[in-house]
Amino acid sequence: MNKTRIRDYGIQMGTFPCGPLNAITDVAGVTVGHCTIDTPDFKTGVTVILPSQENVFQKKLIASSYVLNGFGKSTGLLQINELGSLESPIALTNTLNVGLVQEGLVDYMVSRCEQEQVPIHSFNPIVGECNDCHLNNIKKRAVKPSHVLQAIETASQDFAQGDVGAGKGTICFGFKGGIGSASRKLKIGDTWYTIGILVQSNFGRTRDLEINGFPLGEKVYKEIEAASQDKGSIMSVLATDLPLSSRQLHRILKRLGIGLGRTGSRVGHGSGDVMLGFSTANVLESDSDFQTFSFLNEGNMDLAFRSAIEAEEEAVLNSMVAADTVKSYTGETRYGLRPYLERYIQEII
Repeated sequence: MNKTRIRDYGIQMGTFPCGPLNAITDVAGVTVGHCTIDTPDFKTGVTVILPSQENVFQKKLIASSYVLNGFGKSTGLLQINELGSLESPIALTNTLNVGLVQEGLVDYMVSRCEQEQVPIHSFNPIVGECNDCHLNNIKKRAVKPSHVLQAIETASQDFAQGDVGAGKGTICFGFKGGIGSASRKLKIGDTWYTIGILVQSNFGRTRDLEINGFPLGEKVYKEIEAASQDKGSIMSVLATDLPLSSRQLHRILKRLGIGLGRTGSRVGHGSGDVMLGFSTANVLESDSDFQTFSFLNEGNMDLAFRSAIEAEEEAVLNSMVAADTVKSYTGETRYGLRPYLERYIQEII
């Protein structure tokens, strides 16, 4: 069997059950699409999370963001935190392509709204990024607006992970990083809810890597061609069908840093650690003077905290386990994690 997820090795993060796909798309309505650019010169791409199958500009969702360390160039976070709402798909790409990817999101939303006769004069496009310059010739800005549209057209529930889309050129703990996802289910009263995470991993020092508490990085760091500093970034996107306010989402997003810490992250000076989150449980209708929502009782927040932490940790590890070895346009090689994981698997489990 081709083992491309951390669970394939018998390693399970925490105690909460995962959803059927163990991915962010276990939250109903959420889909993910990639467009990958893989040439001798370019190892990059774009990944788009569609938060709903409805027109999200017309039927906005409650949202929030949290910046653990602000060494990043994301767009749209100010308005999300000011208004507490999401009105755009979420696109991830490389640092110098944020502008062109934003252009692609604008093209998509304007076109969709015009087709559906929804008035639109301005909206808040959300683009997150990681710097993939070690494997990708980032200065040439290979990702174009048309690639955003291609990613949206391919969006589905069952999507690829690893070195695809926005994760094609990323590095995590000195190994090949990429796109990773995981989910958790939690029961409140008689109802089951889902929290899903998708990450674009591009952070960490090899020596710090831990898997299920085992110091794998300490065992293998001398073998890996890795930077000695904790530099890079991680974009984390949380989706849930749990009824939450923007403030409650913000509280959960802050806990994702604990999931990162469990993998060995030290949130270095040069690392941009940015979290975005949205809930599909309540829809903000623009034509109503007042809106009435149901929100989670604060006494149940610990369940949401713990399940999100577990999903974050597993999503990061999935991004690495799913990734293959990649060689850059300069000849630099970043190795996939799987052979090193297999060497120590008996000690880890």
